[in-house]
This record gives sequence, C-alpha cells and structure tokens, in this order.
Amino acid sequence: MDLEIKMVYLLLGSNLGDRFKLIEEAASMIEQHIGTVEVSSSLYETAAWGKEDQPAFINSVVGVNTRLSPMQVLEKALWIEKELGRVRHEKWGSRLIDIDILLYEKEIIDIGEELQIPHPQMQYRKFVLMPLAEIAGDFIHPVLQIPVKEILLHLRDNLEVSKI
Repeated sequence: MDLEIKMVYLLLGSNLGDRFKLIEEAASMIEQHIGTVEVSSSLYETAAWGKEDQPAFINSVVGVNTRLSPMQVLEKALWIEKELGRVRHEKWGSRLIDIDILLYEKEIIDIGEELQIPHPQMQYRKFVLMPLAEIAGDFIHPVLQIPVKEILLHLRDNLEVSKI
C-alpha cells in the first residue's frame, strides 16, 4: 500500500571534503531514493555549533515530496550519509555529510532517540531556521504552533550564519 505524498523538510550539512559537491550529491541521492525535491534553500555557511573547534559548515534545506513513511525517510537518509562516506565518531563532530529530518508534514513523532519530528532542537538553531524560513517561512511548527519565520525572528542564537 502506497502512502499518499507528504512533504518532508531535510537539513543537509557538510564541513569536510568538498562541502559543496557533497551537498549536491546528497540532494541528488535524496531525489533518487526519498522523493522529488520540490524546493531547495540557498546554501549557507555556518560556524560550527556544539563543538566549535572545527571547520565551518555548508547547510541547506530541501523540501521533498515523498511516499515514504518517516521511519523509511530516516533509514534512507542514514543510508545516503553512509554511501557518501559518513562515519559517526562523536556528537556534533566534523562530518562529510549530515541529513536531518526537520519536519514531516504537520506530524509529531517521538520514538525516543531513534526519531523525533519535528527535530527537537530546530527552534534553537539559526543554521536550521534561516534556510528553512527561506523556503517554508509560513509553515506552522506542529508543536510550537508558530510560523517558522516567527521563530527565527525571536531566536537568541547568535551563531554566524551567512547566505552564500
């Protein structure tokens, strides 16, 4: 049984290797294995968050129409990361590619550490909200019940994030 088409917003990030090429390859693989990329944000360069003694990240958000369930999207995203060479060493450490599920329609999902949607930290992170607001500023956060662009306006995160 096919699921109906749902919009999922994914955050892509890279701070090792050819960051631009890795973001492009991840988006291409998302198109092949998760669904149609309907909208992409600009690229943003972001100082490292959480563990600051590492290279700057390139981040982007894509809006993808998918027939996959949230868990299937997670499985495919983890597979794409692995295919592009990601090895998980440490939390918030440097990485070739990172793909995070930010939103899946208006669904609220909490399967503990395995999967939480909306992403539980997105409302605190400028490097997430700036590209997301660019492509989905009017999207109402399912838990906070506030538009993404409004969350960004009141954000206290002063991390340097700049559109490329």
